[in-house]
Amino acid sequence: MLDLKNLRRAIEQLSEEKGIAAEKILEAIETSIAAAYKKEYEKKGEIIKAKLDPRKGELKFWQIKTIVDDTTVRVIKEAEKQNSAPEGETPGSTEPVEQKPENSDDEPVLPIYNPARHIFLEEAKKIKKDAVIGNELEFPLETKEDFGRIAAQTAKQVILQKLREAERESVFKEFKDSEGEIVSGVVQRFERGNVYIDLGRAVGVMFHNESVPGEHYKTGDRMKFFVLAIQEESRLPGIILSRSHSKLINKLFTLEVPEIADGTVEIKSVAREPGSRTKIAVSSKIESIDPVGACVGQRGTRVMAVSNEIGQEKIDIIEWSEDPAKFVEKSLSPAKIKSVEINERREAKVFVEDDQLSLAIGKGGQNVRLAARLTGWKIDVRSESRPDEAQAGGVAIASEEKRSPADKIEKETENEIAPEIDVRDGEEKENTENKEKE
Repeated sequence: MLDLKNLRRAIEQLSEEKGIAAEKILEAIETSIAAAYKKEYEKKGEIIKAKLDPRKGELKFWQIKTIVDDTTVRVIKEAEKQNSAPEGETPGSTEPVEQKPENSDDEPVLPIYNPARHIFLEEAKKIKKDAVIGNELEFPLETKEDFGRIAAQTAKQVILQKLREAERESVFKEFKDSEGEIVSGVVQRFERGNVYIDLGRAVGVMFHNESVPGEHYKTGDRMKFFVLAIQEESRLPGIILSRSHSKLINKLFTLEVPEIADGTVEIKSVAREPGSRTKIAVSSKIESIDPVGACVGQRGTRVMAVSNEIGQEKIDIIEWSEDPAKFVEKSLSPAKIKSVEINERREAKVFVEDDQLSLAIGKGGQNVRLAARLTGWKIDVRSESRPDEAQAGGVAIASEEKRSPADKIEKETENEIAPEIDVRDGEEKENTENKEKE
């Protein structure tokens, strides 16, 4: 009989530490014990089920057989068995690996009859009168509690695997609703240019192209991150984070500005160059509320809180307008605009005085570039005194980034494995290249 007191204590402790339901842990223990029993006492190919009674601490074992007939399995002769490959199996699986004949053209292939796994309907009805094809019959086995070293090692591997799967599933359920939201985490380590973040029960990753240029990260720093995507695949980090995404600005203002959180003030668009400057357009659903003032806060406290979180990045807040000319004019703030000409191709010509020209265009064309992205219009900034002369860096088009989170992750993965693709030596590679040129 098992030590029930210690077993219960271990299950409760694991459940608290890993955040896994006690039922899942008990199921993993039963699966591992069944694997050990099969390894020590039963034949290869048999399906063994174990049941642990938590109240009494008793173990029971059964052999499972599926009810079949000639339409659901293939019966092959001994000679054919010797010429065919052995039937594959995995620990704890309930179905044999099906073998497809050559030139099968994707036709369904029936599994090979295995007396250790299957029982014919006629025979099953002798045991259970209402037996139906596809159902399972349980055959009690002798209870064993003494397992050898190899069987115990098998049990250990199975329970570790099951617990990892249960923990991964638990973490995924916890974070699956966090996609598109903000999470707080601590910088844990750096690897190949990527930053790994401790989020508590899980570790997220911020790829190097999702970090902010010029921003320095130190182990132990606590920061806020935008959850770009959640992946179930175990070979890749499951939680993809970003500090450079424009939606991080939306979420930070939602946290700092109650009017945005309750829907009174709305963020219409955001244009961002991470680490340098951001422009956001806001509007109010209530005329008495100033959307820009609500976002700036008393003495600039709200906008400063957002700016401090993203490394002192400069933030311009403008009021959104349905009038394209007015919206384009405000988007070029802090420059003073003389006039705006709008045409049908979503293009706007903006005229300013000479002393406002550099301010409207911005350093390296940044101001007009962000304004174009914010408004969705092509903007051409010109001098009022020289209207026919195009200005260097004064033309910008609305070129928002179109890549989705999945595309970013896929490209990042391709970049990581790219150096390992071509492993030919120099001579072979050179000869191949010469042939391709010819």
